[in-house]
Amino acid sequence: MSNQKDAFQELVRIFSSRDNQVLEIEIIPPSLGATFLQDGCSLGITKKALVQAFTVARQLFFDRLMLMSEDDLQTTFPIGARFRNADSAITEVMLLFDCEHLTACNWRKRRLQAAMAHYPGISNQPSAATELLEAELTLMSSYQCSPLHRHTKSPTLWHHRLWVVVHLLQRRHWSSGDLLKLQRTELDVVLRAGELHPKNYYAFSYMRQLDVLLAATVEKTTGQSMWETHSAQSVVERVVSWCLANPRDISGWSFCLYVLSNVPEQRCRVNALERVVKFALNVGWECESLWTFVDQASRQFGLESVVEDTMLLHCDQETRSHGSQMAHDSRQQQSWQTWLAQARVYWVVDGQGKDT
Repeated sequence: MSNQKDAFQELVRIFSSRDNQVLEIEIIPPSLGATFLQDGCSLGITKKALVQAFTVARQLFFDRLMLMSEDDLQTTFPIGARFRNADSAITEVMLLFDCEHLTACNWRKRRLQAAMAHYPGISNQPSAATELLEAELTLMSSYQCSPLHRHTKSPTLWHHRLWVVVHLLQRRHWSSGDLLKLQRTELDVVLRAGELHPKNYYAFSYMRQLDVLLAATVEKTTGQSMWETHSAQSVVERVVSWCLANPRDISGWSFCLYVLSNVPEQRCRVNALERVVKFALNVGWECESLWTFVDQASRQFGLESVVEDTMLLHCDQETRSHGSQMAHDSRQQQSWQTWLAQARVYWVVDGQGKDT
């Protein structure tokens, strides 16, 4: 890029032409010899070019957008328009550089509120306002599912995403199937953000808030609880699988405990806990996060015997006798260290070794 305006215009072009697709954005080193690299929805940009684009976008924002009244914002939504313009892209560039730019984020809220006021009403068919809200979600996904330094764990972006979902739910009539699809989509985003930024408290907190919101919406429209549907088992399986793939992530295990607390069937909790204990025994896992989950889940759901039985099934007769006595002696003072100590007995006697 020859100057700041060129970098800004290129980013505006990319954001304006994404057609509501989720972009995967990454900061690339200047040694690659290119300022921008794009392959479909994958975008690479150097830090220098991003700083240049932000400098122009920030100046335009305070010179032009901050001066807009509510009436000015409504005039940017003529009937039949696609709503993709440079004004919107200005704040998109700003948030790409600074995900905690609250002023830019609040301007986007004002713009969406102007659209909802311009196109009032609730319907089963997509409206101009709902299309804008859905486009905002894909924009947030572009930030939160990309390997960027701070975006995946930005409280500003996660709060903004929840705000968008709340208004999206209010703009149309939702069937239980549509709500479950939305839940799965949002869970995909959260789990991806958790992979990119370990111990992502903000992402999993967002999912808890969304779960409460969706459960209330389902109960209001169908009389059912979100977790009493046939999808509860698949949600649990996905979360447990993610936690086993990221066993050091305490935020993931904490969310898994929350998910299990909402499952109506005890058998589902038993299966999940057995799966986690078997994984730990098979790989010799000693780290605290997983065993803390085992301890808390067994206590909360009354499944101490399930953990003990699962451990004993992995041993010979002599080890089972020793393990049973140890479990009996420590039943009143169990903690995650106690479960780990029992597992170590089985590893030593059975010669399984450790892989932490």
